[in-house]
Amino acid sequence: MALKYLKAQDKQIFEAVKGEEKRQEEGLEMIASENYVSRAVLEAIGTVFTNKYSEGYPGKRYYGGQDFTDVIENIARDRAKKLFGAEHANVQPLSGAMANIAAYQALLDPGDTILGMDLSHGGHLTHGHPVTYMSRIFRFIRYKTEANGTLDYKKLEALAMKEKPKLILAGFSSYTRQLDYEKIAKIAKKVGAITMMDMAHIAGLVAAKVVPSPVPHFDIVTATTHKTLRGPRGGLILCRESFAKAIDKALFPGLQGGPHMNLVAGKAVAFGEALEASFRAYGKQTLKNAKMLENEMRGHGADILFGGTENHMIVVNVVSSYGIAGKEAEKLLDAIGVTVNKNVIPDDPRGPMDPSGIRVGVPAVTTRGMKEREIKKIAKCIDTALRSSGDAKVLRRLRQEIKVLCKSFPVYQA
Repeated sequence: MALKYLKAQDKQIFEAVKGEEKRQEEGLEMIASENYVSRAVLEAIGTVFTNKYSEGYPGKRYYGGQDFTDVIENIARDRAKKLFGAEHANVQPLSGAMANIAAYQALLDPGDTILGMDLSHGGHLTHGHPVTYMSRIFRFIRYKTEANGTLDYKKLEALAMKEKPKLILAGFSSYTRQLDYEKIAKIAKKVGAITMMDMAHIAGLVAAKVVPSPVPHFDIVTATTHKTLRGPRGGLILCRESFAKAIDKALFPGLQGGPHMNLVAGKAVAFGEALEASFRAYGKQTLKNAKMLENEMRGHGADILFGGTENHMIVVNVVSSYGIAGKEAEKLLDAIGVTVNKNVIPDDPRGPMDPSGIRVGVPAVTTRGMKEREIKKIAKCIDTALRSSGDAKVLRRLRQEIKVLCKSFPVYQA
């Protein structure tokens, strides 16, 4: 990207942007929640729509001059509904967290009980972690996975019968197995609970139809529009028509002001891309790459949690595998140009800033065109780095190998 105006106006920011471009091109983004958007999406989010205030919804705005904002928002909503088979879509959430909070506000009263997955077992902060503001408003009861990495649905049902939640929340940020949506919906029906699924991590895989969709089974489904969906950073809420009015009102005016229309434009473009046949091929390859990464890392002796992967990521217990904690593992991999994140493991005895695990995802490397052959090389580099004890010579050699690999799979073609 030339960025000639930015270069002329603000050299410091220009140099930071160019530095980040170089970092992304010469390294592997393997944080499970990161991906690369297309040039078309980049162009959309950099348009004049960033100048426009659009409080409200199409046809019901609080400002004039909405001829084209209504066009792009309607296109985005229609494409999202088509992509996921949803009755209603709200494309305005600024993030996945905001989408979740809006759903809570629409459905619940203060003090209501929510069943959600425990953070250390793969859940998300917004699913009821005590550090969040939401945990001061609602009563969260957290369920956990079993030793083999699966959910015991009989235990979940017993917990629901005991706690009588108003909402049963499914979804995750680091859980690597598929959920049985039908069983969760049946449990909710037994206790009279509303159902909600946070599919932030797997939205792209659902769109590609390579994993089951939660949309037919849940009242509310939230998502991010980046991650596996390869759109701009933002959120999305899908719901049954009977919840549409409450959802829309909860988001605006309940929580947000004017939506970021440049991001809505980017979302519309990304949804359109996800409707293309090539996106399904991407989804299929993502699953193949994740399974290859699991198998290769296990072959190197890594302790893979949750019994393996059925989506786009793996979680590795680096303490038991390599005798180092997550913070050191993340640092070693940074040194060779492989970006991952330290991650808590089930009932982790260590703190969140230096936990026992790392989370490794393949969406971004798959977007670059890498397949099983490349994943084998990457797994070997990861394992060697984690066993290197910080040996500078070994790390320099691995860094060069990663650079060579990346050069063959540019993020953006010149």
